[in-house]
Amino acid sequence: MAECMRTLNPLKTPLNINKIPARKIVFPSSFSSFETKPRFKPNKYPKIYVSVMSSQNQNQNQKQKLSLDALVISNRKEELLGDIKGSLSKCLSETNLHLTVPGLKSKARGKVRDIYDGGDYLVLVTTDRQSAFDRILASIPFKGQVLNETSLWWFDRTRHITPNAVVSSPDKNVTIAKKCSVFPVEFVVRGFVTGSTDTSLWTVYHKGVRDYCGNALPDGLVKNQNLPANILTPTTKAEDHDAPVTPAEIIQLGLMTEAEFDEASRKALSLFEYGQRVALEHGLILVDTKYEFGKGCDGSILLIDEVHTPDSSRYWIAHSYEERFQNGLEPENIDKEFLRLWFRDHCNPYEDEVLPDAPQELICELAWRYIFLYEAITKSRFELPLTEEPIHDRITRNVSLALSALR
Repeated sequence: MAECMRTLNPLKTPLNINKIPARKIVFPSSFSSFETKPRFKPNKYPKIYVSVMSSQNQNQNQKQKLSLDALVISNRKEELLGDIKGSLSKCLSETNLHLTVPGLKSKARGKVRDIYDGGDYLVLVTTDRQSAFDRILASIPFKGQVLNETSLWWFDRTRHITPNAVVSSPDKNVTIAKKCSVFPVEFVVRGFVTGSTDTSLWTVYHKGVRDYCGNALPDGLVKNQNLPANILTPTTKAEDHDAPVTPAEIIQLGLMTEAEFDEASRKALSLFEYGQRVALEHGLILVDTKYEFGKGCDGSILLIDEVHTPDSSRYWIAHSYEERFQNGLEPENIDKEFLRLWFRDHCNPYEDEVLPDAPQELICELAWRYIFLYEAITKSRFELPLTEEPIHDRITRNVSLALSALR
């Protein structure tokens, strides 16, 4: 029972790779065992392609070309901009439900989510906090609602692949979830060799790494190229950052059993393939993402945390991708990179004790991008809060009612 009482923020697990013997591990398609035979072979990349794009999807995608113009200049953006600006001072930057909701025992603060122990359940509040460089940069209007509702949309549509921990969503920013024992491993799935951070696939590949998280990669790949098959590059929590890890190391460290890892890996790759297919039908390419899993009190492996959100995933606009790739241009993207670059250009976000305030126009632009991506993915209209009731008061009322109904 004690295992089932752990929260969705597991204790950080120190990782000492030096004590683990090196072993080249690649994933067989069945994931039933480990093999040392390389899965990827050189000289298999005559041209770029999107592996999940069937001819049927190509035809559909031609009918609804999602363009960057729709993001930068659109009537919908002008329609929402006033509400975004009006909410700059009303963002949900912090919650204290343990002080306002009867029965909540404690609070754990993540980068974006506040997590409360509700006895038999966890209450996860998605705030408007924007994180990068392992710290909070700003608060973005409506971001928490976007992330929560995007995840719920995907949770509902992936039940055929894996059960999840969701019990209910009593508020636009809240998910009530089953308690479970969380695996201290993030299942990062990638379909492209891209990225700019120290742990991104392109960065490590460009430095000459050809064996990454157990994947044997060929020479000759270029930035933003589509891999011939999606790959899993798991990470585990080290003392102060996520550390890449191989399947063998996960098992040797006791983070998961081989059976648990096999099942979670199959689910992660299936979720990503499904996500790519759905995203492409909606004019987007799901480039990479991360999943987290936990074990319920009945022993079942559950999908937890968030799914295919703008925070956990990278999205590109599909119809312009191949032409831009062939011309050596960066893909048209919808993400928070422009805000990260602003901070990087105006301070040292890793070392400066106090960071400058981000310009209002950048905050509003990012808020719009989150909403734009939500509407592009779900093909539904983002619903703004209907009343002027303070967000914390609204959440307190809704969570109190929901927990009373569950008891």
